[in-house]
Amino acid sequence: MKVLVFNCGSSSLTFKVFEKDIDNNIKIVFSGKAHRLLPTFDELPYIEYHYNEFSQNENFTVRSHAFAAELVINKLKELGIEYNYIGHRWLHSSGQFNTVFIDDPLRIVLYSLIPLFPIHHPAILSVINKCRNLIPDIPQYITVDNAFHSTIPFEAFTYTLPKELINKFGFRKFGFHGLSYQYVTKKIRDFFILPQERLKIIACHLGTGGSSVAAIKDGKSIDTSMGYTSLTGLVMSTRTGDIDPMLSVYLMGVYGYRPDDLMNLFNKKSGLLGVSEFSSDIRDIIKRISEDSHSRLAFNMYIHRLKKYIGSYAVVLGGIDILVFTDDIGVHNWLVREKVCEDMDWCGIKIDYKKNSEAITDNISQINSEDSKVKILSIPTEEEYEIFYEGLKLIEGSPK
Repeated sequence: MKVLVFNCGSSSLTFKVFEKDIDNNIKIVFSGKAHRLLPTFDELPYIEYHYNEFSQNENFTVRSHAFAAELVINKLKELGIEYNYIGHRWLHSSGQFNTVFIDDPLRIVLYSLIPLFPIHHPAILSVINKCRNLIPDIPQYITVDNAFHSTIPFEAFTYTLPKELINKFGFRKFGFHGLSYQYVTKKIRDFFILPQERLKIIACHLGTGGSSVAAIKDGKSIDTSMGYTSLTGLVMSTRTGDIDPMLSVYLMGVYGYRPDDLMNLFNKKSGLLGVSEFSSDIRDIIKRISEDSHSRLAFNMYIHRLKKYIGSYAVVLGGIDILVFTDDIGVHNWLVREKVCEDMDWCGIKIDYKKNSEAITDNISQINSEDSKVKILSIPTEEEYEIFYEGLKLIEGSPK
């Protein structure tokens, strides 16, 4: 059995084909990623493919998740790779479902959930629709991203709103990037050959679009930086992260902004793009920090917010055993890791500059200094494996 997994980021599309053989061995037979899919980057989008010993990068001009998905489907057809199911990551179900097959009634529900994730949900739906149009006979399923955070305690997920509003509308912190945290927590356990119950972990999922931090104790999430939606928390590519909510009131009441204006402003025009004024990609910004004050400010704000969350979660956890950096920026950008760990000796974090700058990107790297009380790891995430794994349970549990 083979499963094609699509994982829509806000500005990227990761894809993998997993194969499970009759002996229950699992391997990846095809993989890749489309980059820079939003019109807020300096450089053109490109897509990378990996198949056996074959690797290829191709530039393209249509900045669209659906177009990138079509390129993937065409490439699989060209290579003669067949698959039985297609799995997708879905961000926010508002507690209505977890991992389910996609049918027409569910599609109606998915469209109703677009406002909760105005960047990701339309992109995911566009890929689902593209698959439905091009390969309608292949069953599709989705798995929800925030199940890992269901263990967050009441005091951490409850908002300070009147109880009747919370009960009526179901407002609470949900948290996201759960599939990523689920995966790296397992990898940490295996790497140190320790039970999860003995570890206090702060994990930083730093993507090219969205980013978050999670406090993980005894293998369970106890807090995370994102909330009811993915807008809160860290400085992100085009999202504000934490801001004073009264700014919404002023912009609407005094300056005439409409709710859809604010949705667009806070989700698509703020963050690194808003501060730097030229790019939403931290990689573009880093290239200019020595010569451009806006880029320097954007970078410093990104680092400052991240350090603040790490520090606060170290207090919440009552200490920290392991600090993890994951996803594209977390794994591939040594400068971000270096600056985040700078002057963090007070909580036991000391990075080894040489190990950090030379860290490999395709496996776990331990980059702390010998005298660091905290283990510092760079771990490539594998959300796609978790999507496949959750789908496998659905597929094998479904009526034959």
